Amino acid sequence: MTGAHQLALPGVIGEQAIEWVWAEDAEGDTDVTFEHTTVMKTEILAALAVEDGGVYVDATLGGGGHTEAILEAAPAARVIAFDRDETAAEAARQRLARFGDRVVIARTNFGSVKEKLAELGAGPVRGLCADLGVSSPQLDDPERGMSFRREGPIDMRMDRSSGETALELIERLDDDALADIIFRHGDERRSRRIARSIKRAFADGELVTTLDLRRAIVRAVGPVRVGGVDPATRTFQALRIAVNLELEELARLLAALPAILEPGAVAAILSFHSLEDRLVKQAFHDPQMWGSLWKKPLTASEEERSMNVRSRSAKLRAARLRANSEEGER
Repeated sequence: MTGAHQLALPGVIGEQAIEWVWAEDAEGDTDVTFEHTTVMKTEILAALAVEDGGVYVDATLGGGGHTEAILEAAPAARVIAFDRDETAAEAARQRLARFGDRVVIARTNFGSVKEKLAELGAGPVRGLCADLGVSSPQLDDPERGMSFRREGPIDMRMDRSSGETALELIERLDDDALADIIFRHGDERRSRRIARSIKRAFADGELVTTLDLRRAIVRAVGPVRVGGVDPATRTFQALRIAVNLELEELARLLAALPAILEPGAVAAILSFHSLEDRLVKQAFHDPQMWGSLWKKPLTASEEERSMNVRSRSAKLRAARLRANSEEGER
């Protein structure tokens, strides 16, 4: 991973503050199975308007809920689904086994979907969905190191078979570079103090687990206020985004959509923080290329938000690739 990959994409984020940040809320025991509540399933199905005979892409398979919904919506529809997480992919294989060869599951980052489809010999598809949220099992599994609620290694990788861990990232970067990541990916105004405290803890041999990381953050900014967001939330988010190159992968996927989709096909992207949402909004802004399905992004219904707290920060944007776009005429 190069230095250029550690910062937000130039010209994308600007000076605006992040409007919304998801706060951790998982409680309970530490036994984790890969069960994840599908977010905004009904709205995504409506956007895709699934038809028999169509081939669809689920760029972020996760627990398999959106893929399952597509396959159930049309008995002759097919899905090619992708996920970089082998645990998620294996759990989804079992969940979706009843659909047989109507579903193909492949491991890859969602930014590489275009290339992987070419390897599979798949042509342009009828529609694509992507749920950019971190799945509940990934957050709840202490071995993933994505949560400060449970003690585990400071890892944060979606694919634990490759790449740099969050602890290795912290070790490699100097104070200023670490502060830049925390500020740009987490909109954390106290990033300099937090970065210094984290690096000091590392130098003193006091940075081994996620709880150590949270303690270093709290030492810099103080404990959570009553009813407030935990002070570690933004820093954990920022490190996870940097470790997994989430914004870079999203930018690659968005740029590839015109080549992935058939003319007239829909892309539906579900995001969970404003850095992602801003990229999606900008990608769909070209009226010569895209026709947005709604003027503003959809949010989860009040009923869904009450039943699934992690849906509260979800925003869904969907757009149709215009049939007369230059890419659509390829």
